[in-house]
Amino acid sequence: MINNLIKFFLYNRLVTFLLLVILVGWGLVTAPFNWQVGLPKDPVPVDAIPDIGENQQIVFTEWAGRSPQDIEDQITYPLTSSLLGLPGVKTIRSSSIFGVSSIYIIFNEDVEFYWSRSRILEKLNALPKGLLPDGVQPSLGPDATALGQIFWYTLEGRDEEGNPAGGWDPQEIRTVQDYTIKYALSSASGVSEVASVGGFVREYQIDIDPEAMKGFGVTLMDITKAVRESNRDIGAKTMEINQAEYLVRGLGYVKSLEDLESAVVKTVNNTPIRIKDVAFVSVGPASRRGALDKSGAEAVGGVVVARYGSNPMEVIENVKAKIKDIEAGLPSKVLADGRQSKLTIVPFYDRTQLIQETIGTLEEALSLEIIITVVVVIVMLLNLRASILISSLLPIAVLMCFIAMRYFGVDANIVALSGIAIAIGTMVDVGIVLTENVSRHLDMKKDQKLVDLIYEASKEVAPAIITAVMTTVVSFIPVFTLEAAEGKLFRPLAFTKTFALVAAILVALLILPTLAYWFFGFQPKNKRFRMVLNAITVIIGSVALFNGLWLAALVLIGIGVSNLFQLVKPQTEKYLKHSALIVALVAVNILLAEEWAPLGVQGSVFLNFLFVALIIGLTLGVFSLFIKVYPTLLNLTLKNRKTFLIIPAFIVLFGITIWQGFDKVFGFMPKVFGDEIRTAKLYSNLNHSLPGIGKEFMPALDEGAFLLMPTSMPHAGIEQNKEVLKMLDMAV
Repeated sequence: MINNLIKFFLYNRLVTFLLLVILVGWGLVTAPFNWQVGLPKDPVPVDAIPDIGENQQIVFTEWAGRSPQDIEDQITYPLTSSLLGLPGVKTIRSSSIFGVSSIYIIFNEDVEFYWSRSRILEKLNALPKGLLPDGVQPSLGPDATALGQIFWYTLEGRDEEGNPAGGWDPQEIRTVQDYTIKYALSSASGVSEVASVGGFVREYQIDIDPEAMKGFGVTLMDITKAVRESNRDIGAKTMEINQAEYLVRGLGYVKSLEDLESAVVKTVNNTPIRIKDVAFVSVGPASRRGALDKSGAEAVGGVVVARYGSNPMEVIENVKAKIKDIEAGLPSKVLADGRQSKLTIVPFYDRTQLIQETIGTLEEALSLEIIITVVVVIVMLLNLRASILISSLLPIAVLMCFIAMRYFGVDANIVALSGIAIAIGTMVDVGIVLTENVSRHLDMKKDQKLVDLIYEASKEVAPAIITAVMTTVVSFIPVFTLEAAEGKLFRPLAFTKTFALVAAILVALLILPTLAYWFFGFQPKNKRFRMVLNAITVIIGSVALFNGLWLAALVLIGIGVSNLFQLVKPQTEKYLKHSALIVALVAVNILLAEEWAPLGVQGSVFLNFLFVALIIGLTLGVFSLFIKVYPTLLNLTLKNRKTFLIIPAFIVLFGITIWQGFDKVFGFMPKVFGDEIRTAKLYSNLNHSLPGIGKEFMPALDEGAFLLMPTSMPHAGIEQNKEVLKMLDMAV
């Protein structure tokens, strides 16, 4: 079957070409990187790190003014007991603080996210009457995960030039946030919730006068009832007058302080006792349990939470587009100094930067790996066509990997893309094996038809290639079986490495033979045609140089001039035999020096070029020397097998000692020689130098970002916390 597939795609090269174009175009469409290729984008969802949180839903319940103990006894415990019977529940955790109950329901990993939400809602709607206090209604948290907070912003007064102008009260800003911006941003695609942070919620406040209440014989319940019943509209029947129907309504919604002040509490001797007679009514800020501080000053803003399963990058772009739509309609005012202060949405946490920095690190690593691979292949094979053929496998296979990630639901993050980086070496090996075998057949059977020769060469190594790659794929099966947080962390890596390796097999066996036919088959014999072709290459290089593409110009002009020189003066061919290789190698070294910059960006490109050339020269020189002396070393080790086995045995022992620690590996020595050996200088130094390798669940990420999370004393009030937070922000 494999041979039939190879033969079909090799002998039907138009089909192979169309397949290649489709795969490249499709891969560019789904690529997670911000490549501007003029095609519609359907990218792989991108995030900085994998979401390793548990399959969790949260039930919030508010009961204003109640102590944590009351919350625990009358809300948290009854609710937790009722929710324990939900199907698929792994465990339930709860937290009770002043006025708020939070219940965290952890489901098994195989339970679908929205199915679990529907089960919780069914349970909450079927709670027995009287289970919770009157007026208390539990609510389900947003359909998001712990990594859902993707965008934070503040609302600030700015002048026409964008400079801070102020002039807005926190209460005014919070009102705009709650009733304008929050609803607008919630309508952006992929947004689960927009939560308001900071400022003061505007409310009517009634300060009762105990003496007046006593004098009029009014109780607190009378005032509460009067307020509740005064803020409502009453619907009635209809009336028909002159054949026209009119709706009868009783209008009673509170629209001003006067409406509330005029509410009747009770009537004494046909005299109404109003709220203003027994209390003072005003508009003021509601009590709060949190605040937002920015650079030492109190601020008002919000946090955008992305919906479960959405693409964070796409959601952020949707939010930014919505902000652009609504910013023109935000309120403004004229300050005392004549300046106009307009409320402006100012982002202060945008995960786009972290995602781009993290993904950019992997993008750079993949690019550098491919460039270094090209250098190694050029030098080791000394065949430019074969080098280009092998190097072409990498971008095609990586693009195919992006397609698989998109439709298998694997998000692009630092761990997932690392799987592609790890697979680069094996992918190159696949291309080298196939190309080297084709080159060997070309040297051995020059009289055979090229297409048949390539088919024979490909068929010969296909089983070995598949066996070698599938061995690596099978070795990752245990990673696919990981569960919980470790599974969520490492399964994407196993998926992407498997995708990359399978893509490499498909490209090597189905596409590379056709590319090899084109690469090795294009050898024009006509001298004049070859001169025209190289002259065109020089002209294209000159155009590239004129357009600022000097590196591409170097390659095209260098190869074209070299070939023209060999055609004009055939006696120079033996001296310029590898000139095209040298030009390509110099160009790739320059590109590597610019992209990698091992001496830093402050160093010149020339110094970086020399350093890269030195590293590559030394590395390849050592490998070349090893290849030359390998037969001698092999004979020597085979003649002295027992002596040579001491070296690998020592390496294994030393590796285990580094891994487990000296004291753990050689802990038997004190039992044999006595505990006094632990005080020996040699034993003590080795134990100190080889303590064992430490363990850490998450890898350290150094993307230039820091997270400061101060913790205050439990008894600290909000004013104290605000002051501490202000000083911390000013210090930072």
